[in-house]
Amino acid sequence: MKQDLIYFLPELIVSITVLFLFLLDCFIGKRSRRIFPVIAFIGIAAMMLANKSSSPLPSARFFSDMMVFDHVSVLFKYIFGLAGLIAIVIANGSHELEKVDKANYFTLLTALVLGMMLLANAHHFLMIYLSLEMVSLLSYILTGSLQGSRRSSEASLKYVIYGGVASGIMAYGISILYGLTGSMTLTGVAEFLRMNAVSKTALYTSVLMIMAGFGFKVASVPFHMWCPDVYEGAPTPFTAFLSVGPKAAGFAVLLRFFFGALSQTTTSGIEPIKIIGLPALLGGLSIATMTLGNLAALQQKSMKRLLAYSSIAHAGYMLLALVALNAEAVTGVIFYLSVYLLMNLGAFLVLIIVGDQLGSEDISVFQGLSKRGPFAALLSIVMTVFMFSLTGIPPMAGFIGKFYLFGSVIKSGHYTLAVIGMLNSVVSLYYYIRVVKIMYFDEPVDGRNLTTPMVSHASTVFALALLTIYLGLFWNGLANIVGQAKLF
Repeated sequence: MKQDLIYFLPELIVSITVLFLFLLDCFIGKRSRRIFPVIAFIGIAAMMLANKSSSPLPSARFFSDMMVFDHVSVLFKYIFGLAGLIAIVIANGSHELEKVDKANYFTLLTALVLGMMLLANAHHFLMIYLSLEMVSLLSYILTGSLQGSRRSSEASLKYVIYGGVASGIMAYGISILYGLTGSMTLTGVAEFLRMNAVSKTALYTSVLMIMAGFGFKVASVPFHMWCPDVYEGAPTPFTAFLSVGPKAAGFAVLLRFFFGALSQTTTSGIEPIKIIGLPALLGGLSIATMTLGNLAALQQKSMKRLLAYSSIAHAGYMLLALVALNAEAVTGVIFYLSVYLLMNLGAFLVLIIVGDQLGSEDISVFQGLSKRGPFAALLSIVMTVFMFSLTGIPPMAGFIGKFYLFGSVIKSGHYTLAVIGMLNSVVSLYYYIRVVKIMYFDEPVDGRNLTTPMVSHASTVFALALLTIYLGLFWNGLANIVGQAKLF
């Protein structure tokens, strides 16, 4: 039991932080609300320090096989922690959240980070389901946190409806899989499928139904329909977090599900269990997801909807790597999520800075942005870095991320899928470069200049841009760390 608590220490720190924030809200009322983001920030930072101290521990399953500790879970906790810290900084200075109850917002945001950590550690289907529901329910509340905003309430309602349907389908799929195998743990399912014959139809049906829950979380086709409306209606600071945090948690549990329950380790490497036809299923999903996301983004006039469809396309790229089902796929997905966090949060932060001052989230506010004063000119350069990186143009970090993703696919022999992924990247160049074009070559719609925002926003957006460039030039350090990731 003592050893279990040592493995659970990062989650325990965040849990205590959440409880402390709840109690603090009860005692101080509406006074001293500025302390809530500070405490949330300290709690998540402490979690990351505890996570670093626990990283040398050997891989293990704990809490009666409900959860697992390995190097992959350690890396994902760093991703969740960094996303949470940046989200707190972004939200703390946003004009859009001035009417939001800050105590509730930062408490629920911290609890959401905890839910994502639990999901990345889950080894038992009950734990997977409960963690997924925790992440979803908190996301519904934060999406509708803008009081008096019809758009925010509508987005939250749509999110609840789509999420409820996906959750119900997933629960039914888990029940079918349990009926077939008699096990609720990932390794237990894999062991049974290796040793026993089961109905192909029932097994395939259960996998498809379980994918409804995971697909909803990562916004893959056909479970993507909530994404554009929710991204557009939610507060932009939370949309920024939603685009990277829960998506990373979804891919964490996808890696565990496919590598832990539906594949086997042989002398020649990792192989999917033959009766499922997993590469064909994932290949079809990835092609549909990236293609729909890129084509739908071409005609968007709202920057938030453009980034929403872009997020769907990037989910397709990462699903593409899962088709390979090799060690390089794990490295590729984690590396890509790491750099995607930087460039996507950076793009949203630029949108928040511009939107707060110019009062709109349409692409039109970026017209002539480089001509709206010295700070706006710098911001245009920063946005160009993020747009190029999201496209996958060297020497940005996004290029290295796609190199690892497509490299894992090529190594597995799926050359056609790799070509389709590259062609989709070419398509995405149009709508990303369109943003760059209007910033430099179009005239501003009015004569307003951008003023320098609060220091935390300005320093964060420039730091994210520098890191995006740095990891595009010197990626070996991160690649070596991620390359050590092995699922238990």
